[in-house]
Amino acid sequence: MSIIFIRTIILYLLIVFSLRVMGKRQLAELQPSEFVVTILISNVATLPLEDINIPLIGGVVPILLLVSFEVLVSFITLKSQRARKIISGSPRVIIRDGVIDQQEMKNLRLSIDDLMGQLRSKDIFDISDVAFAIIETTGSLSVYQNFDARTVTPKVMQIPQPSVNDNVPPVVVVSDGILSHQSLEYLQKDEKWLQGILDAANVTLKDTFLITADRSGAYHLIKKEG
Repeated sequence: MSIIFIRTIILYLLIVFSLRVMGKRQLAELQPSEFVVTILISNVATLPLEDINIPLIGGVVPILLLVSFEVLVSFITLKSQRARKIISGSPRVIIRDGVIDQQEMKNLRLSIDDLMGQLRSKDIFDISDVAFAIIETTGSLSVYQNFDARTVTPKVMQIPQPSVNDNVPPVVVVSDGILSHQSLEYLQKDEKWLQGILDAANVTLKDTFLITADRSGAYHLIKKEG
């Protein structure tokens, strides 16, 4: 039992390390090569866990080889546009000026239900509102709407640009009783300012569940329950 536990911990740490080496994109939308490597790593890692007669090195070496191969492929595709096109493919325009490219949909084996589902996920229900829709190499859909269908923005409304402090989002200053010095520095505040907030709320840092604040000094404080 202890052997299985130790193997599990080692393989877990190795896979986490491998994903970190392959980059953050590996944890979001995957390119085809990344998807294949992820599946292979998960399959290889299960073998030493299911059968303790298989040496642990028999799982560690293939995982490290797969990670090394993926890093090499990523480097090649970064340097070569042709290699990038062969390995990852190219984006495809699926809608142009509100008109669906039916031949492209056949080439991609994409049904109208799949297309409409992805459009609805972006709050678009009318194809005529779409200027361009592109299927990315990851399989996700990128949409550029017609001008009259776009969300109203301050730029469209010609609203004056706010001050720098008003354009900074609130950040978490205290989380479950733990102070973030990085957030204080970002807000250009100090611990004396924070202590003033705690004193005003008659609460200690340890008994604070959450404090968010922006550079203007506006804050929101939640005490721990109980």
